[in-house]
Amino acid sequence: MSRSFAHRLNGLPAPATIEMARRARALKAEGRPVISLALGEPDFATPPAVVEAAHQAALAGQTKYPPVDGTPALKAAIARKFARENGLDYTPEQIMVSNGGKQVIFNAFMATLNAGDEVVVPTPYWVSYPLIARMFGATPVFAPCREEDGFRLRADVLAQALTPCTRWVVLNFPNNPTGAICPAEDLAALAKVLRDYPDVWILSDEIYEHLVFDGARSASIAAVAPDLKDRTITLNGVSKAYAMTGWRVGFAGGPADLLTAMRGVQGNATSGVCSIAQAAAAAALDGPPDLVQTMVATYSRRRTNVVQALRAVPGLTCAMPEGAFYAYPGVAACLGRTTAAGRQLETDHDFAAALLDEEFVATVPGSAFGQSPYLRLSCATSDEVLAEACQRIARFVGGLT
Repeated sequence: MSRSFAHRLNGLPAPATIEMARRARALKAEGRPVISLALGEPDFATPPAVVEAAHQAALAGQTKYPPVDGTPALKAAIARKFARENGLDYTPEQIMVSNGGKQVIFNAFMATLNAGDEVVVPTPYWVSYPLIARMFGATPVFAPCREEDGFRLRADVLAQALTPCTRWVVLNFPNNPTGAICPAEDLAALAKVLRDYPDVWILSDEIYEHLVFDGARSASIAAVAPDLKDRTITLNGVSKAYAMTGWRVGFAGGPADLLTAMRGVQGNATSGVCSIAQAAAAAALDGPPDLVQTMVATYSRRRTNVVQALRAVPGLTCAMPEGAFYAYPGVAACLGRTTAAGRQLETDHDFAAALLDEEFVATVPGSAFGQSPYLRLSCATSDEVLAEACQRIARFVGGLT
């Protein structure tokens, strides 16, 4: 029997974050002392009050098919959140709940992209943006954000990336993998460029908005430039700020006509999000900010410790992240050298692979995020584990010849 699969899958790799985590699990199953810093997942527990809200919802019989675009209770909580925290007013018809933030992106791209369209993605980027765009026949166009600019997107760089074929511009601040923030004045400069392209949609992924440090504040482009709100999707969710990755609840605010199209996509794919998870998400959004504040303080301390440790290693550079829970060290000075086990390092992928095989520290190469030569390390684990990981990295680099 001859088997064939859709052409859209040709050359579509698994996300590098997932692949590195898979390799780490395989080595750990062999008994190796692996430290995995590959996945971006909070190491905190979901707040007890949120778990209890899910329990009570189940006991109350909230176990039937939910509306495709979200329960009225959760959509109301999301509307309050957008108004309270982002200065954005959305009606129920302008809000949609999806199975994680990734499905919001999938829905939006499937509803709008055709072959030949372009999606502008600043680099470094979260791995799924270009992959999902390619699935629907679009071409990712990359707008580089440089370390010397704090990994922020400059308006002139965005202008150079836009063409008559551009259909979407993706903004992800605070950024995964760099932790960079795009302050309101930078967003205003980007908005000025985007006004010359009235047919371009804007995806503002703000999933890390609460995880910011040193008094920094993230901003929403739909609030900074209200005239762009009717073509902006503001994406968020409960996974990062509330330690609810496994609950799979993402949401978006945006123009009603686009959300209607996205609802059509979701209705024929997954339908609505688990009703019990939606009850938990509503409790998280309306709950006290105590857990978020604790997480921010913890991540800030870990970030500082990790960056200082990495900067102390000759051959590594590392910008201080303003948000999220990653470090993004540069390894350019380590390339062209040989590891203690005799492996030649030509790329950041070589560096990450050798670091995992020789020191059992799993990271993700910067090339997976569209910018080399860097590594992404998650700081969402204990201080002790991070300290041990940094010691192993220092030993690895110190052994290069």
